[in-house]
Amino acid sequence: MNGPKIYFTIPILGGIPITSTTVSSFVVMLIICTAAFILGRNPQKRPGTRQALAEKFVEWMYSLVEDTMGKHNSYWTPYIAALFLSSILGTYIGMTGFLRAATSDLSTTVTWALMTSVLCWACSIRENGFLGWLKGFADPVPVMLPMNIVSEIAQPVSMAFRHFGNIMGGGVLMSLLYSALSTTSAAVIGLIKGSSLAVEIAVIAVGAALLAYGFVKNKLVGKIFGVLLGLLGLAALLETLGVMTGMPVLALGIPGVLSIYFDIFSGLVQALVFSLLTMVYVGNACPPHETENNINKQ
Repeated sequence: MNGPKIYFTIPILGGIPITSTTVSSFVVMLIICTAAFILGRNPQKRPGTRQALAEKFVEWMYSLVEDTMGKHNSYWTPYIAALFLSSILGTYIGMTGFLRAATSDLSTTVTWALMTSVLCWACSIRENGFLGWLKGFADPVPVMLPMNIVSEIAQPVSMAFRHFGNIMGGGVLMSLLYSALSTTSAAVIGLIKGSSLAVEIAVIAVGAALLAYGFVKNKLVGKIFGVLLGLLGLAALLETLGVMTGMPVLALGIPGVLSIYFDIFSGLVQALVFSLLTMVYVGNACPPHETENNINKQ
């Protein structure tokens, strides 16, 4: 796995590199803005499917933010929703094959984590004043000052590396798996091809028989091994006839199945976890006022 590719550099401020991560991030922003425009235009009193889906998502986000941060912090919902969508789409865009996942670049997650920390500090300063915010580092006793400072530094670091590590690690595992399956596929096809034409035809026949047995008896194992043997024998036969070479048979379906977890499920979970951590940290920095507490108690 390599770092993001630099497409070109803007010759201002000492040079601003435009990388594959930058392009992916702008594509994600364009998708979100376009979706918001399409789903939010011409609202009707009797919503159709498009409007109903948009309203359900908005209601879910407001409910999530209010349950986690409190109703007094519901105004943070647009920011949390934008962060959640940027994270999940920034991961899924890597599945296109020609765009890099924005979340697999540490600079992306570090930026989001630093934004969360700055928001927490800004909320604390607004609530307690600048001197009160500084005094908070020595709370509850002055001896805790070094630990509190380390905690403030560790917060964005842990958030950034958790999100980046899971997405990047999944990408690395998928790349290694695809490479291993491609190598194994080439070795098996070479072994079948090195025997004889009769062996290649026999492998295809056995694969067809297993596939038929799987359908007749409704056995998943028979279907899987039947397809694999049939494709391996067919690939060896095509290479012998000079029609096609280098077909990675074993790498055609298995990585796609595992991608459901590493790319789809893991991307959704990391987006949700990052958003929840942001809500928890910012919510702690923006507690309800005394008047709001009294109203809630009444």
